[in-house]
Amino acid sequence: MQITVKGRNFLVTDELRDLVARRFERVSKQVSELATLEVELSGERNPSIAHGCVAEATLHLKGVTLRAREASEDMKHSIGLIADDMAVQAKRHRDRRRARRESRAAAEELGTTAPVALPDLPRSAPAQL
Repeated sequence: MQITVKGRNFLVTDELRDLVARRFERVSKQVSELATLEVELSGERNPSIAHGCVAEATLHLKGVTLRAREASEDMKHSIGLIADDMAVQAKRHRDRRRARRESRAAAEELGTTAPVALPDLPRSAPAQL
């Protein structure tokens, strides 16, 4: 999994990049190697906003995009929260795909495939019984 870490109004240090890589190891085990993860870290400078450290993650998979956004007073805590949220979403997505695949295999095994479309009759001729 390819991980990109960006900062918006926030300085991204090597320590934070390493933290993101460590926290998202669990997610990388559940998804394909072709998946891309974009983590955006931002700092809100408004003193009236209590939780000014915002972390957003976007995981691009084949056919689906998973997103998470968390805010807290500490950036490391925000990263931990989005990593946990993304792990839950990735596991749910993987389990749904697996269940769908297993149900299709069971249906084929029982011989109940999708209904076959009947050929269309000409509309000009009335149906004969």
